[in-house]
Amino acid sequence: MRAKYINPFTDFGFKKIFGEEASKPQLLDFLNALLPQPNKIVDLSFKNAEQLGITDADRKAIYDIYCENEKGEKFIVELQKAKQNYFRERTIYYSTFPIREQAEKGNWNYNLKAVYCIGILDFTFDDYEAEPEKHEVVHFIKLKDQKGKVFYDKLTYIYLEMPNFKKNEEELETRLDKWLYFIQNLEDFQSIPLIFKDEVFTQAFEKAEIAKYNQVELDSYESSLKVFRDNKATFDYAKQTAFDEGINEGRKVGHEEGMKEGIKEGIKEGIKKGIEEGEYKAKLEIAKTLKANGVPTELIILTTKLSKEEIDKL
Repeated sequence: MRAKYINPFTDFGFKKIFGEEASKPQLLDFLNALLPQPNKIVDLSFKNAEQLGITDADRKAIYDIYCENEKGEKFIVELQKAKQNYFRERTIYYSTFPIREQAEKGNWNYNLKAVYCIGILDFTFDDYEAEPEKHEVVHFIKLKDQKGKVFYDKLTYIYLEMPNFKKNEEELETRLDKWLYFIQNLEDFQSIPLIFKDEVFTQAFEKAEIAKYNQVELDSYESSLKVFRDNKATFDYAKQTAFDEGINEGRKVGHEEGMKEGIKEGIKEGIKKGIEEGEYKAKLEIAKTLKANGVPTELIILTTKLSKEEIDKL
């Protein structure tokens, strides 16, 4: 069945729902659902998503969405479709641009506005794969001291691990739950679920409906969707290859360990058997000597622990 709504994990889809001027109500509602209530946002203005370095030679940063609220606080919102090396370092690097741009010439007191870096991830961090109980969806990170006390409250990194969001429609409780459910399942909807009947979500569905796009928008979406599928296929292949290599390596190590353990057990068993055979032969020799000297069979049995049948054969 052909999809009715766009895939929000594509660049085109994500910016269509959250990154256009007409999408401001959706972005504002999403950020207010994500951030603690004291930080409630009243208004947003989009800023230039391309941040240049101090010189032409410096590396620049291009954000998916970069905006500012009525208090001057900065929000970077990034959609990350696949893992990459030094992903966390990249987000920290990105956060330096909204900090640095606040610098004022002359006598400036360094009173910075808050910066929020938000990453919507279509993958999970490796740190918690061996600890299922830590499979959180939302991660809030701040600068803290060695005792866990917040050292600086105006720089916040928020990561949403979307694969860890497992709730179905009946389990949705908060506004954020609804947004995560919307993002995760949008491409599979054929109609608008009852839980999304308010104006903000209705507008989001209208913006996401593929049939309403003109040819230029359709071409842009198809191109973005192809990039998404290619990246996903590459990531899935790399993940499966790594998994297969891990299984093979595990089997190899298991076989080698099994061989070592087998040799060890064989030596132990051989020593044990050798001792037992030696003791048995010694008992036979003692029994022979006792029998040759006319010692009664009952006494030989008591002395050597051999059976009457074994002694009679001597």
